[in-house]
Amino acid sequence: MSNPVLVCALRGIDAFKALADALKRLTQCRENLSKSGSLLQTVMALTPEVTFRQAAFFFTETDFVTEHARCLLKSICVSCLVGKSQRSHAESLFTYLQTGAQILCTVLLIKPGAWSHSLARILRKLDLEKFRVVGMKHINLELDVALGLLSSEVKQDPAVLEAHCTYLTSGTALVLCLQRPNAVKKLIDLLGPEDPKLAQAQDPFLWRAQYGISTVQNGFYGSKSYQIAVRDMKLFFPEGLCCAECQTLEEEEV
Repeated sequence: MSNPVLVCALRGIDAFKALADALKRLTQCRENLSKSGSLLQTVMALTPEVTFRQAAFFFTETDFVTEHARCLLKSICVSCLVGKSQRSHAESLFTYLQTGAQILCTVLLIKPGAWSHSLARILRKLDLEKFRVVGMKHINLELDVALGLLSSEVKQDPAVLEAHCTYLTSGTALVLCLQRPNAVKKLIDLLGPEDPKLAQAQDPFLWRAQYGISTVQNGFYGSKSYQIAVRDMKLFFPEGLCCAECQTLEEEEV
């Protein structure tokens, strides 16, 4: 009888590439494992179609509920107490695979000075990257709001923190709520490193490489995660968004 195997169904952003990279790193440990009599052997699905077939072979329909659905179910339970009605069924993994990428929202803040000279080109770039603008407003950032957009690393240096806050509150910024599949990661990838010089060295077509001047005046702020995107949407667009397809704010409301 052969030895047992471990079968896993994994989910994540760029899942195929991320898993392939992880398995490649594991090969570096194979020599040590082989000395002890165990050789690590792995097989992974390479396409969504193969993933679907293999998942259907090893698992049943009731084995999986997506994390999105779990969060939604929690939201439903609380919403029922306050008289709200939402979807009352869990979304299975197989349904999720067949449906495809979920449309999400993220927030792009074009910093003072950058948007007034380059707005037409930036909007054109967004359109080419299949983003849909579902919220837009001019805003003069208050100090507490500006502080909330800065990373913990920036806040550790008082001089750098003051420079960022002074710049962010120096004029009008343009805030956009953007919608597309995998919106958060796609926007971060387009913006590039926060230092325009690093962005230029990495890829001169990155947006901060094109529109940034310094680490302070780097042109853009973008939500760094889904959770931060939800926070930013609630902060900048409390009145709601002009997109019937996006239920992010409703589902995360509670």
